[in-house]
Amino acid sequence: MILGKITGNIVSTIKLGVYKGYKILIVQPINPDGNPHGNIILAIDTVQAGPGDTVLVIDEGNSARQIIDDPMAPVRSVIAGVVDEVRKDII
Repeated sequence: MILGKITGNIVSTIKLGVYKGYKILIVQPINPDGNPHGNIILAIDTVQAGPGDTVLVIDEGNSARQIIDDPMAPVRSVIAGVVDEVRKDII
């Protein structure tokens, strides 16, 4: 899983049927301190996240396909949760 911050969304007039009903969001991976860490990724939103939200992204095809319930979908990354708080003192 990747911790990330939503920085925007993708607008498309035409997309594959498997993407209908889902937003495609731009995610900047971050470290636990909230600083950018790595390259941006595009992910399918399954939890109604939006710009500014901190999220958990699954960036692995099989798990992503299981979340959207389509074993043949051309999907790699999905947003699986919105993060309320990151606490490093609990580890």
